[in-house]
Amino acid sequence: MREGKVSPDILKKLVFSNIITKREEVLIRPGIGLDSAAVDFGNYAAVLSMDPITAAAKNIGRLAVHVACNDIATCGIEPIGIMLTILIPPTETEEVLSQIMRDAGEAAKEINVEIIGGHTEVTGAVNRVVISTVAMGRAPKDRLITASGARVGDYVILTKMAGMEGTAILAYDFENELNKVFPKEFIERAKTFIDNISVVKEAKIAAKEGATAMHDVTEGGVFGAVWEICEASGVGVELWYDEIPVAEETRLLCDYFRLDPFKLISSGSLIITTPNKNTIDSLNQLGIKATVIGRITENGRFILKKDKKEELIPPDRDELYNII
Repeated sequence: MREGKVSPDILKKLVFSNIITKREEVLIRPGIGLDSAAVDFGNYAAVLSMDPITAAAKNIGRLAVHVACNDIATCGIEPIGIMLTILIPPTETEEVLSQIMRDAGEAAKEINVEIIGGHTEVTGAVNRVVISTVAMGRAPKDRLITASGARVGDYVILTKMAGMEGTAILAYDFENELNKVFPKEFIERAKTFIDNISVVKEAKIAAKEGATAMHDVTEGGVFGAVWEICEASGVGVELWYDEIPVAEETRLLCDYFRLDPFKLISSGSLIITTPNKNTIDSLNQLGIKATVIGRITENGRFILKKDKKEELIPPDRDELYNII
């Protein structure tokens, strides 16, 4: 099997098909595009999500916090706590663990989330640090938003820009190589993208403005996230290729590595579907760039370019794996 997220077909065939027991307390179950689960606890639902960090070599403590909490935020609620499982190869030092926890602690402070437990282990089973995070929050049962709620006619909105997380990972993990090609100030600008990988703030605003579905842009990039919303919701889409915003740093790094920025991991970007175009104004007023990049349709999933129409298909894997 290839590195990266398992394909939707394999998930359906080998994973979902073997989940046999169904409990009436479970409100949101596993599905394509559904990154969080919800469990009935009376008037409230407990919302949980789990995410690993495997593709990045640096800033993984920060990524581990924000990526998992983003999934909780896309349900329209505030994350409360996280648990970290940290697996470290024997070749690493105590300073590596210390840096991971300093970064995780600072990231958690930024979004007011408590690290409430986890597991830390040195093991030869991994050849680089791997972190898996469980995040949790709670919400009234009637206010849950999922990726399955997109409706025909909804606008498709992207916050910030495509490929944000991937841009930062490239700048950090390939810095020595890039220093031979790009000015230092360019690389430093690309690194700052790591400072904007939380979607907690914009998800909260979008929920108040009537978002029907939300999905953070992780592995598979913008194309993957939009396809997953459509798959979860059973709808089509017209995605406007030339309207998808891409930073100069992202475009130039992708050109150098021959990567597609629209299939590049992008935590920090949020896909929102909503009938309310005023969501754009609400986000922009708080300094969050937001752009309409398409519309939800009844059927057919297409990317519209200037002179052609292409089918939107889920990426085989994230572009980042082509160079790791």
